[in-house]
Amino acid sequence: MSDAPMPETILAGNELAAERAKAGQPPLVPSTSRDRGIGPHERLVLRAATVIDGTGAPPIGPTDIVVENGRIVQLKKVTGNLANSANRPAPGDHEIDCRGKWVTPGFVDCHAHAGVAYHAANGWVPPVEYVYKLWLAHGVTTVREMGSFNGLDWMLDQKKRAEANEIAAPRLLAYSYFPAVNDMLKLIHTPEEGRVWLRKLKERGADGVKFFGAPPAIMEAALDECAKLGLKSGCHHAQMAVTRMNALTTAGWGLTSAEHYYGLPEALFEDRVVQNFPLDYDYNDEYFRFSVSGQMFRQGAEPGSRKWNETLERFLELGFTFVPTFTIYDANRDLMRARQADWHKDYTWKSMWDYFTPQRGGHGSYWYRWSTQNEIEWKENYRLWMAFINEYKNRGGRVCAGSDSGFIYQIFGFGYIRELELLQEAGFHPLEVVRAATSQGAALCGLEDEIGTVEVGKRADLLVHDHNPLTDFKLLYGTGALRLDEATNGATWHRGLKYTIKDGVIYDTAELLADVRTLVKATWDEAVPAQYATSPQAAP
Repeated sequence: MSDAPMPETILAGNELAAERAKAGQPPLVPSTSRDRGIGPHERLVLRAATVIDGTGAPPIGPTDIVVENGRIVQLKKVTGNLANSANRPAPGDHEIDCRGKWVTPGFVDCHAHAGVAYHAANGWVPPVEYVYKLWLAHGVTTVREMGSFNGLDWMLDQKKRAEANEIAAPRLLAYSYFPAVNDMLKLIHTPEEGRVWLRKLKERGADGVKFFGAPPAIMEAALDECAKLGLKSGCHHAQMAVTRMNALTTAGWGLTSAEHYYGLPEALFEDRVVQNFPLDYDYNDEYFRFSVSGQMFRQGAEPGSRKWNETLERFLELGFTFVPTFTIYDANRDLMRARQADWHKDYTWKSMWDYFTPQRGGHGSYWYRWSTQNEIEWKENYRLWMAFINEYKNRGGRVCAGSDSGFIYQIFGFGYIRELELLQEAGFHPLEVVRAATSQGAALCGLEDEIGTVEVGKRADLLVHDHNPLTDFKLLYGTGALRLDEATNGATWHRGLKYTIKDGVIYDTAELLADVRTLVKATWDEAVPAQYATSPQAAP
């Protein structure tokens, strides 16, 4: 990417989109209308639900939930005979029978991309309808869009349409990329330039800022300015900048959240400042970048050590948030599992699959040398990483669920559910997983008074489940999970999520998934590459 100054006509937050347009790369097709979902209704009643409220409290029911004009106005415990309407809320103009069903808050994806700039050069760029419908079909009702790589103008337009329920999409929060790192687009070279850029960004309506790092003086000034402006911030502590400031450094400067794992191992280093890079390392070689990253936690302090505990306590003092996105690196510890996931056949866009396939230059497409040793190292990396995140949660720290899907064999919606599974693997009780995915995410986004829990006064972002999600998160996948039908002694697929309700608009998840399958099939019907025709999985 260039580090030449942008013309004054390019507005703050639109720089990367302008670069791509200049290179002739296609823009992401926006959504402009809503073809799914009913409502919002003047009065919606969910009858006799078992409620998992998102706070960490255990399930309770049966409960009638009354929604008026998109907000919860009453929660009424049902006693006695369910058929007896006495002492129950008055009828609604639309009702959902929730007997034998569970209701949770809608999920918050705290690290997501509505189509990713990296893929534009490869030509995949599916319409954003594909992304939105996969999110909604997996219960995601709010998205913290980390980067607005399609341009802030584009993102703010989609945010406005989603807020008005003009499009079938989750609630969208627009975080813009801070252009101050050498390996991407560098336009900011002084602290004052950074402050001016952030003021312009705030004026334009951005919700926050996505950092990849910056020279320390610029980064510290930028985070100070974010605090003054009320802009929230998240940072992927990229390896080209992390030596000068790890996650603990930026947390001390006011960073809201650390994304992924970068910067955390460095905060745990005791006998080094720089990780043990191979001497022939090249950051532009994606294999080096991701294989060596799997060795980082082993170079830091041991769990339970003095340094480990001091680091935990300092993050807690700062009120810091971690968005680990375990899911996006999951393939690193078992590539075959990720590549052969049940959903690729019907739900992975063809050119997206092409992008995942080993190639030079594709971000996250580094499988040309991936080995058993790489997977072993990453499994150990996860063990230590998960231990830190779980202990941070146990001591009262905030951990949120984020997916970062669109890379490394993870696709939208499905990747988010995998994150819930991985939080449970890290040691979270299923109720703590739901809490991370709902109320904790809402708090990170500054929306805790609006969403994240099933409470009177909150927006009606609700999920209706046919199965108790606490018993098995696999049932939340759009494909469902393979189970035995005892009556026939045959295999059957069980899927748990029936309805996603966002701001009182009811989406039938089966309809959303059918739409996506139709879109995806068309991309494969055009032409199936020969390598897929001869592979064990003929065509995702």
